[in-house]
Amino acid sequence: MDSNFAAGRAPGVELDKALTFRTVHEEVAGPKWQSLFHYHWPAYEPWYLAEGERERPSYLECHNALRKHMPELLATYRTLCELAGGGDLSSRLLSLYRPPPYITGCSQAVLTRPISTMLARNYDYPPELCEGTILYTRWNQRRVIAMSDCLWGVLDGMNDSGLAVSLAFGGRKVVGDGFGAPIILRYILEFCDTVPEAAAVLARVPTHMAYNITVADASGRYVTAMIAPDCRASIRRVAVATNHQKKIEWYAHALASETLIRERQLSILVDDDATTEERLISAFSAPPLFRHDYRRGLGTVYTAVYRTKERLTQFRWPGRVLDLNFDVFPEEQITVRYGSRGLYG
Repeated sequence: MDSNFAAGRAPGVELDKALTFRTVHEEVAGPKWQSLFHYHWPAYEPWYLAEGERERPSYLECHNALRKHMPELLATYRTLCELAGGGDLSSRLLSLYRPPPYITGCSQAVLTRPISTMLARNYDYPPELCEGTILYTRWNQRRVIAMSDCLWGVLDGMNDSGLAVSLAFGGRKVVGDGFGAPIILRYILEFCDTVPEAAAVLARVPTHMAYNITVADASGRYVTAMIAPDCRASIRRVAVATNHQKKIEWYAHALASETLIRERQLSILVDDDATTEERLISAFSAPPLFRHDYRRGLGTVYTAVYRTKERLTQFRWPGRVLDLNFDVFPEEQITVRYGSRGLYG
């Protein structure tokens, strides 16, 4: 792979890693989020400065970019900056405007049936670089449950309107002027109720890298948006996304991540009327969708399942299942080990 695109935010992936997942319930941002910030900041600061501080935009550029493209998010951003101590560097990072480039794997699919709609995904990434925090918040009236990234961004999640989102790396090297996808997903969950509303956001908010964003809502609508900084967003009623867009451009990454194999597997499943929710979830627990390539940072860290009509979320590991919803959200911890012999709790 290209040396400018680390598979994650730091070099050196070893086997036998442990990651503790935490559920954190704090409706108004306060001491719990502040504690998470201080816990993760020592790892984020060197990542943010890896290319040199001058490569990152100034605070004024970050603030103005948020005000221009996601103005409704500014109040939350300012609150979090204050909780983080009001520092220049942390405030610039929290904007997620033109962050350092990084890549992920991931597979995601929507299964629609007359009585249900389900978005399921595998998150493939170096486990030691995943925050492992499942946040329950109510920062802007809507309740949101989401797997956190970059301290307040979203890898996947759902709000209490039943709108669910998930991201996958788009498999292209292009980097440009825009935001990291996790903050775009946070913006969608904070201020959108439906797929058409989310699609409008994905069409207008610029991204700094190529991502495939899948969105599903409680009415059974869904789209996948292929977004990138060098072209207009392609938003179509596609139920499956892995790690390429219209064609393969980065062959080494495509081969390493087996993106075509995973896409074909998922397409066969969602196009088969006999596929049940249980069958699709089971497929995410086995190769080729479940990946053990932790040495190269492409192993599966967790499986997430969002049932949009019922507003139910589920996080899964081999032998472990964590069910959460907007009424039942206990704070607890689950430690998962990722080793050369597989993944175990």
